Amino acid sequence: MERLQTADLILRPPAEEDAPEAFVLLNDPDVRRWNPARDCPDVETAAAWCRDGADWSDGSHATWHAVDPETGRMVGNVSLFAIDADDRVAKIGYRVHPEARGRGVARQMVDAVAGWAFEHRGLMRVQLEHSVENPASCRVAEAAGFGYEGTARSAYAVPGTEDREDCHIHGRIQGDPGL
Repeated sequence: MERLQTADLILRPPAEEDAPEAFVLLNDPDVRRWNPARDCPDVETAAAWCRDGADWSDGSHATWHAVDPETGRMVGNVSLFAIDADDRVAKIGYRVHPEARGRGVARQMVDAVAGWAFEHRGLMRVQLEHSVENPASCRVAEAAGFGYEGTARSAYAVPGTEDREDCHIHGRIQGDPGL
């Protein structure tokens, strides 16, 4: 498992001691709206989520927690998922702790993990998808070198509803510049 470093963050595999911050993250209304995860009624469930994220053994994902180097506290989560080693492609998703928003955490995490995917996993393409109703994710994608490629109609199921929204598709391929 890899440790990565950005200008302001350390990215490392999830750890159980991240559970208190993970609990807040997983229950944040914005996170639940844009990047849902399992229900998290307590810190023990958050600890299990951290353990699951740290288990990369099946090759389908690689997950990191972003940590503030000064405080050691988790400020974000980023995952490379739906990894297809044959086609050399994957998707990327992220969550930012409410207290860390607006500081460039998301773009640094996404850029670092995409770079890792190209260099260490030999991937050729990483795709970032988000609801068209989430313009902040458009800004993150573009800042991290993911070009806008189009809109997938009715591709996002709004959590807790029967509603669907269109998704923007952004892609970064090996050789594209990042941050």
